[in-house]
Amino acid sequence: MQVFHHWTGLDANARGASVAMGNFDGLHLGHRAVIDMARRPDAPLGVVTFEPHPREYFAPDAPPFRLMNAQARAHRLQVLGVDRLYELPFDETLSTLTARAFAQQVLHIGLGIRHVVIGADFCFGKGRTGTAADLQALGHELGFDVTVAELVAQGDDVFSSTAIRAALTEGAPRRAAHMLGHWHRIEGPVLHGEKRGRDLGYPTANMSIEGLHPPRFGVYAVLVDVMDGPHAGRYHGVASMGVRPMFGVNTPNLETFLFDFTGDLYGARLSVALVEHLRDEVAYAGVDKLITQMDADSLQARAILSAL
Repeated sequence: MQVFHHWTGLDANARGASVAMGNFDGLHLGHRAVIDMARRPDAPLGVVTFEPHPREYFAPDAPPFRLMNAQARAHRLQVLGVDRLYELPFDETLSTLTARAFAQQVLHIGLGIRHVVIGADFCFGKGRTGTAADLQALGHELGFDVTVAELVAQGDDVFSSTAIRAALTEGAPRRAAHMLGHWHRIEGPVLHGEKRGRDLGYPTANMSIEGLHPPRFGVYAVLVDVMDGPHAGRYHGVASMGVRPMFGVNTPNLETFLFDFTGDLYGARLSVALVEHLRDEVAYAGVDKLITQMDADSLQARAILSAL
């Protein structure tokens, strides 16, 4: 997959794609329907998205809300067979373009798109004044096709990033996965921690969740993909999401124990899929009680994952 971080001065072989356009946070089933509609036999499949997310740009101090970071999104798009990712910088220049200027300067002149697919709720241009109908009219004028995809729903439930965040907040990762079409994953490098787990007999791989919407804190049964290095592969495990209340005030993170694993994972990239929330965080009276509970958590997680 080719990745472009601008829209000006592109070579001819980087232009002329059929694209899906949106923020695609989480890449749920609704997003995948938009991307599938952009597939054409006569043009490369592209995705136009924005980094940072416009919501982050306009409200940088708001609580984290993203379901995935840019690297995880790019990885998922590559898995979906996207040929070109146009990850446009959402900055003052882009944010102040009118709807017409965006369609003309970015999509038509810059990217030279042949076809664009957007969701029915897509808005664009300064102040989000451009609607899906506006883009259809501009596309007709400028010479590119515009398809508007209806929102994907089951019954009265519309599949959306907002609904997925709500499911994760409630500790319902299976409900989130139903809307995503895949397990909700947290991806990133393994960081050095305080190595308490090693002393407890449960060495963990520590990962940051900075900038991401925090799922309900507690213990989860997880599937773990080690994405690179000598230990690359898939493992079962149990993970703790939260602030480790027995050990003082801490920054929220994800600590994952891989079953039947020996080795060093520092620096490796992990993709940790949340399968089931087992319990909330608890501050136990002593280390022995914590270890007893961790043993029980591991047995429960093994049973859940073996039944998948």
